[in-house]
Amino acid sequence: MRSSFILAIGTASLMSSVAFAQTVEPKFAPTATNVTTTKWMTEEATGQWRASKMIGLNVYNSVSEKIGTISELIVDQSGKLEAVVVGARGFLGIGERDVAVPYSQIEWSYQPAASSGIGIPSTTTGAASTASQNSENTRSYPDHALLNMSADQLKAAPAFKFSR
Repeated sequence: MRSSFILAIGTASLMSSVAFAQTVEPKFAPTATNVTTTKWMTEEATGQWRASKMIGLNVYNSVSEKIGTISELIVDQSGKLEAVVVGARGFLGIGERDVAVPYSQIEWSYQPAASSGIGIPSTTTGAASTASQNSENTRSYPDHALLNMSADQLKAAPAFKFSR
């Protein structure tokens, strides 16, 4: 009799947990209206750049001198680009340090550095939200960045420290 009683309680317990599990509602249930009202992006549009393509771009000044390489992009909480972190070149790669340049001071060139005629306005500034791309060029992102300062001025700028 006692084993029947334990079996009955165990069965009732299992059945009630199944019934309870069926009545629990999730905290957030996406509805069809959430999916249909979202404007989904299916490909890059003209003037949009992948941040991964920007890392590693060379930075030149107006006299065609390579003064550094982009090591990072800094964005605010809304996603707006605030700064471009440039690895300021040291002597033979020794003594390189990071400098955060305001995004508005960077210009972008789609043409290779050797043929862009650095100093000639074939670029777009960082401040512009849309990029006018050369129609002959098939790149969807810039070839290099331009910064209107010398290598010595960039090296003299305050170092940028990443928070860990």
